[in-house]
Amino acid sequence: MEATRHSCLKLEPKDEDPIFVKATWFDSHFDLSLTDGHQAWICHASEEEVRERAAQWDQPVSEYIALAERYLGFQQPDSVYAFADAGDGHKRLSWTFEKEGTKLQWRWKCQPAPASKQTTAGILDFLMDANIRLSEEVVRKTQSFERLKVEAEKSLAQSEKISNEKIEFESALYAKFLRVLNSKKAKLRDLRDQLTKRGTAAGKLPQEEEESTDKTESFDDTDDEKSDKESSKNVTGTSRDVQTSRPHGRKRTVRN
Repeated sequence: MEATRHSCLKLEPKDEDPIFVKATWFDSHFDLSLTDGHQAWICHASEEEVRERAAQWDQPVSEYIALAERYLGFQQPDSVYAFADAGDGHKRLSWTFEKEGTKLQWRWKCQPAPASKQTTAGILDFLMDANIRLSEEVVRKTQSFERLKVEAEKSLAQSEKISNEKIEFESALYAKFLRVLNSKKAKLRDLRDQLTKRGTAAGKLPQEEEESTDKTESFDDTDDEKSDKESSKNVTGTSRDVQTSRPHGRKRTVRN
């Protein structure tokens, strides 16, 4: 089944009253319904006509349809639109566009609608339905926006709460860390003082031991000297006694 698209444009041609252009777009052709509120016109662009026009402009049919939809679905500010008389109640709808630096113009002839009032009513009904759909869409979007806004506010409040809790937790943790750190510092100072005291006491003891050792050694040296002197005296005295107590021998008389 061929896909269809609909559009309705309030067109303001140059130096003319506004008109409404309702279009039904197919893959290879399109239909137009136009009204100024008093009269209505129609244009049936058949597949054969569209194919011939596309061939004249060296375009594929799909590209030709897409370009026509672009200019008749929304009024382009750089295009010049016209809706001029073509005789016998006919109108010629035209618009301009640029291609590769050249300004070109497309024109389609519209004939009076057989049932002008019905065509106008059909355009108005389409506009009313489109307005209702747009209004409903606006309501849905607004409601969705409000829900998103409420959720965003809740998320923001929760984020602020989490941020505050994080700050409080970090503050408490930092305070606890400071207490522990100060306690460790105090213990380290106590240990340092104890070590300093022990080092001072340990330094005094070796000095006392050295002094006592020196005294002992000097005392021993004096005793040794004294004992050496006494022994030498004893030896001398003994030798003298020995010489003194030597027995006197008898002289022998040698007789001849």
